Amino acid sequence: MAIEITDSPDANRYEARVDGQHAGFAEYMRTKESGLVVFTHTEVDPEYNGQGVGSALARAALDAARADGLRVLAVCPFISGWMARHPDYQDLAYQSRSKVED
Repeated sequence: MAIEITDSPDANRYEARVDGQHAGFAEYMRTKESGLVVFTHTEVDPEYNGQGVGSALARAALDAARADGLRVLAVCPFISGWMARHPDYQDLAYQSRSKVED
């Protein structure tokens, strides 16, 4: 089974295909000016659950963020959990640096 991941910037999502068939997507919001990409939702078609499609989406999306020098805010529970299980991607996690005081 060959999983192909492509960025579809017009749709603001990475798309997964297995043998040419749509298998899932990971939606994002990205602004180069802020240096941040926010992953909002990941979905894998039920017939591809448990076959590595979600992991392939996460890895490709996070590798692209790293290549573009972006920090990652993972609002999506899947991407957040995937990052937590893969410590080599923790350096991408957005950390608020605000020091607001009363």
